Amino acid sequence: MERADLERWVDGYVRAWASNDPAEIGALFTDSASYYTAPHREPWRGRGAIVDGWLGRKDEPGQWEFRYEVLAVAGDLGFIKGVTRYRNPAVDYSNLWVIRLGAQGRCSEFTEWWMEQDRA
Repeated sequence: MERADLERWVDGYVRAWASNDPAEIGALFTDSASYYTAPHREPWRGRGAIVDGWLGRKDEPGQWEFRYEVLAVAGDLGFIKGVTRYRNPAVDYSNLWVIRLGAQGRCSEFTEWWMEQDRA
């Protein structure tokens, strides 16, 4: 994987996040992907479960903003540092994403780590 491949995937993720379109969400992941909503939590397994899980806890468009930077790419793994800012309620989160890209630039494993920031 190249840095541009990872950036393209994250940009697609952000578009899907903004749209909550099941086809856009599903297009990001391989058929048998695992999506860890926390490092040690049981993941959503498979594209259908990922789409269902995502939509079950979706964020509404216009209620958040996200910015990120690529920390590293190592083989098929990419590491993203991000900040998510929610408007209502007003809360910010620091994010670390570990993304394994498989065939055709689709994610086969996604793990998100997050923690609340002080807005002071």
